[in-house]
Amino acid sequence: MNIVLAPDSFKGSLSSAAVCDIIKRAFAAEYEEANVVSVPMADGGEGTLEAIVTATNGTTVTVEAKGPLFEKRQTVYGVVNGDTVIVETASIAGLTLVPNEKRNPLCTTTYGMGEVIRAALDAGYRRFLVALGGSATNDGGFGLLSALGVTFTNEKGERLPPFAASLADIAHVDFATIDARVYESTFLVASDVTNPLCGKNGASFVFGPQKGANAEQVRFLDNALSNYAAKIEAHLRQAYQHEKGAGAAGGLGFAFLTLGGKIVSGAELVAQTVRLEEKIKDAHFVMTGEGRSDEQTLYGKVPLYVATLARKHGAKPILLSGSLGAGFERLYDYFISCDAIATGPMTVDECMERAEELLYIKARNVARLLKTIRKEVSR
Repeated sequence: MNIVLAPDSFKGSLSSAAVCDIIKRAFAAEYEEANVVSVPMADGGEGTLEAIVTATNGTTVTVEAKGPLFEKRQTVYGVVNGDTVIVETASIAGLTLVPNEKRNPLCTTTYGMGEVIRAALDAGYRRFLVALGGSATNDGGFGLLSALGVTFTNEKGERLPPFAASLADIAHVDFATIDARVYESTFLVASDVTNPLCGKNGASFVFGPQKGANAEQVRFLDNALSNYAAKIEAHLRQAYQHEKGAGAAGGLGFAFLTLGGKIVSGAELVAQTVRLEEKIKDAHFVMTGEGRSDEQTLYGKVPLYVATLARKHGAKPILLSGSLGAGFERLYDYFISCDAIATGPMTVDECMERAEELLYIKARNVARLLKTIRKEVSR
């Protein structure tokens, strides 16, 4: 029996690679004859870099770059297929890198993203896959563009510090000073967020509060991003702020659009990069999962994408998740089984703390079931 494991991470507890390892151990204990192939997945958020590097036998390169609070820190970029760099927002300018008491998107920056890209440019790379999810920022990619050499000045001609608090003061923009190697490069940007940059459905109103912004700051940020976008679009003579995904990662999507980047489905991009469909073609069962599955899983999440690919090739998709939430019953249209790993009543914190143990138990049960099915079918 051929089984493909293609889970997302169980956010806050297990990476997608760890999920694969745990399930694989469970099958080794109960159904050793099964051919189990691991393909860790992600959707552009935290864990995307690890998932792609693991699945493609890629490598990581350690670099120093500014974190979301403009502090120096060690981070990494991935290299796959010899010529493609993976840059992950969550590991450079991610929300988890900012302590709760310091979360204020007026004071965070994507500057480190530009520094990491420049380091990769220095190393000779020109092809980039950018994972946008999990940012702590709402600067519209102002920091990124500043680090890449774009000049932003106020009415006095003074350069502005690369934080969202400066966006309202931008009076002049000059892309002529950008690192020329940027225009020799391609940027595929992984995001399942389709929000525009500004307005009630934009970056500030929808995602700002999650990053620590209060109501007054949300209004300020939205107006400031509008000013920033207007200045850039007037300079480049092209509109970007209303394109789908411009508001992703606090507007980082907008900045990559100005560099010629293409925003694509995160799950789809990762699947293509790790050649998931090729590995599913001969599978009998495909197991996927995430930290919590509910009705929102239907909207571009990894498990739905994996289930769709599995069914396309006649494989049976199984969902194993940390928990099942409201509306999960709709997932039965896509999966032959939907299972939460909890073994009894427990808090979310307890479930997360025991995630490895609980997943292993549930995976052993699935392995025992599939082994029995196989024996019955073979009779």
